Amino acid sequence: MTSLRTVMSELDEIYNPRILELAANIPLGARLEDPQASATAHSKLCGSTVSVDLKMDGDVIAEYGQSVKACLLGQAASSIMARNIIGSNADELREVGAKMRKMLKQDGTPPNGKWKDLEVLEPVRDFRARHASTLLVFDAVEEAIAEIEQARSLETPESAPAG
Repeated sequence: MTSLRTVMSELDEIYNPRILELAANIPLGARLEDPQASATAHSKLCGSTVSVDLKMDGDVIAEYGQSVKACLLGQAASSIMARNIIGSNADELREVGAKMRKMLKQDGTPPNGKWKDLEVLEPVRDFRARHASTLLVFDAVEEAIAEIEQARSLETPESAPAG
């Protein structure tokens, strides 16, 4: 049987000062007025919701806005995303999302490089009920990127001038 002291210790590990700091300071917290795509991810379990707006220049994120109504874990993940997304490309963002899912669900290693701050969320792996809220921002960003890519694939190329 798990003692109350053990549970409290585990919760202290999850809700550590760095997560609290990230959650309290979420950059790019305004929605974009004219995004190329928007997406919302919602956790049915806890009610957390993250909505994102994107503008891309080619394959690179040029502008980003978000609305975060989530628990501390979702807020911390959204904060880290906002700090690093501008200038990132679509493949990099899909890779970071995949690495986060693997870290939480399959004991994978945390992302590194400019995404190294995401390692602060590694203790969440032991709390399956918190995985969905932690991953909301990644789900929403990937959905918005897919929306932009799909819209681009449906655009018809301009007719070549008759020669």
